[in-house]
Amino acid sequence: MTRFTLSRRSRLRSSLAAATALLLALLGAQVTAPGGAAGAVPGPGEPAYYDVTSPSASTGALAGDLVRGGYDVLEGPLTDGVPILATAADAQRLRHRGLTVRYAGPLHQPVPASFRAAAGTYYGGYHTTAGHEAHHQQVATAHPDLVVLRTIGRSWLKTQGRGGHDIQALCITRIQAGDCATNTGGRKPKFTLMAQMHARELATGELAYLWIDHLVTNYGRNADVTRLMDSTELWVVPIANPDGVDIVSSNPTRPVSQRKNAHDNGCSGTGRGVDLNRNSSYHWDANQGTTCSETYPGTSAASEPETQAIQSLLSSIYRDSKPGADFSPATTDTTGTFLTLHSFSELNIYPYGWTNSLAPNNDDLRAIATAMSRANHYDVVHGDGGLNYFAPGATDDWIYGTLGVPGYTIEVGPSSSSCGGFFPRYSCMAGFWNLNLPAFMALANAAARPYPTGS
Repeated sequence: MTRFTLSRRSRLRSSLAAATALLLALLGAQVTAPGGAAGAVPGPGEPAYYDVTSPSASTGALAGDLVRGGYDVLEGPLTDGVPILATAADAQRLRHRGLTVRYAGPLHQPVPASFRAAAGTYYGGYHTTAGHEAHHQQVATAHPDLVVLRTIGRSWLKTQGRGGHDIQALCITRIQAGDCATNTGGRKPKFTLMAQMHARELATGELAYLWIDHLVTNYGRNADVTRLMDSTELWVVPIANPDGVDIVSSNPTRPVSQRKNAHDNGCSGTGRGVDLNRNSSYHWDANQGTTCSETYPGTSAASEPETQAIQSLLSSIYRDSKPGADFSPATTDTTGTFLTLHSFSELNIYPYGWTNSLAPNNDDLRAIATAMSRANHYDVVHGDGGLNYFAPGATDDWIYGTLGVPGYTIEVGPSSSSCGGFFPRYSCMAGFWNLNLPAFMALANAAARPYPTGS
């Protein structure tokens, strides 16, 4: 049985809409809702959002059938059917199967023809991989007492000698002897925020960028930030999938819908690559998707260099406090928390994501997720609740299931409006940031003692 809590989503949407409307008004922008004049039904090869229903199958059963069929099934409520990202041609094929397919809105929001991206940005202000890398170096150089910049691995293309990138992580804290070492012996608890593992989820990388700036500019000025940075190592992996982000940003006004990394697998277009959030070495499942599907888990667990880099970093900085069995609890002396950012659907997700069975530390895990929800007003879910599918091989399950560290996912942003979907207007970032900063702080502050009850 799916267990999840229905939230105050209407309150979130109204507050986010109000904040966004005000910001857009100040900028002289226009809000374009799905299906509006600027969101005309796209041509046969252009992806867009659709809702699919069946005259005979439940929405849950239909979602599973569509996933198995290789369709790009999205997160979100099933009230209007199963949400998918598909071309008009794909939609027509589904109609020929006797399914009802309703156009729900455009993938892209319009960018003015006069738009010229600043160096290192695209699509109104989002940062390219190179833009993030320049920012990392700038922050580390300007704040050597607060920031250590590390290379933790290489992207797939770089391992092939075909360009690509180093994967970078920043450790942010008031640096004292022994801090930011890549071993488990440090005296401070750790909080890690990771973003843009799925390259097309633009808002996530920008939130990591803003989080970095918020910490370094507010140390010594804001009491809460200062206290946190004095006591905790705050690790950030802003771009977990840099090759994928290069593909996304290759069109500066209509980003490419690349979810996976850039691993050549004989597939064309966005079918190329491996889904890094199905590739971890915990409950890796070969049946998650065929080679060209969006959830293709790779040839084996942790087959991808990006996955190896992330798991190596996390296992080097967090102490293992959990027995190997799935349903054996982590100990009460566990320290550390972990957050991976995805989009979209306004969810705070806690372990497990590969099953609907409750994790052994469920009460404490849920308590932290609930504290996050009080900040961003997103739904608190686990298992397949709110997702329409399970996620074996995901990073948040890996860090909890193997190390005992509480792992969370925030699915940023709504499923509709110009602030919805994978490619929201850049002006929506102000609303996303104001909602989620307190959630980041809540999770970071829980790092010292995440399991106070042990249950």
